[in-house]
Order: sequence, then structure tokens, then C-alpha cells
Amino acid sequence: MNNKLRKAKLDAQDTRIARRFKKKLRQRLEILSLTVFGSRARGDASPESDMDVFIEVPVLTPDVRTAISEAAWEVSLDSGVVVSTIVTTPDEIRDGPMGANPLLISIEREGVPV
Repeated sequence: MNNKLRKAKLDAQDTRIARRFKKKLRQRLEILSLTVFGSRARGDASPESDMDVFIEVPVLTPDVRTAISEAAWEVSLDSGVVVSTIVTTPDEIRDGPMGANPLLISIEREGVPV
């Protein structure tokens, strides 16, 4: 994958929002990856579009979900862009239903790693 080309798909505002979200997450928990996908990654978002973010964490617990939700809410409130998350683990991708999800193919194809 050529991340340089992929990163060019996020405009400056979306890049700032995604980086701010990632920073807030890293202050609270360990994340393995964070990828923006959907209309903002494709470059065809409207002003009302949310920011779809795929997050991979080592272990997914209720506390981790809460920390992610709180960070997404804070960034959404501050930026005016709703941050919507899908959170998973390597085990869920490898052994669980997430691994068979066609959404993963779309995220791999159009997603922009942050």
C-alpha cells in the first residue's frame, strides 16, 4: 500500500481531526491502528458527513469501549464533525465474524491510515 497517496485523500481539516482523535486515544489506551474510511477518505464527503474510523486494539473491554466513545464525543463536539467508530481486535479479525466482514475489504481498499 502506498500510504502517501492514501493520505492525500484526507483534506487538511479531516487530517487534523483524525490526528487529534488518535492523540486523545493514545493518552487513554493502547491502539494498534487507526484508519479513516468512507466518504471522508474517498474525498466525496458533504459538510454533514461523519468521519468513519476503524480502530484496532489489543483487547476490547467495556472500559476500552467507553474510553473510545468519550474521545470520539470530545473530538466531535470540538470539531463539529461526528466521529463514528468501529473497534475490533486482531483476534476478532483472525478468528471471529469481523474477519469475514466485507467491510474490511472496503477499509483496506479505501481507508487512510493515520
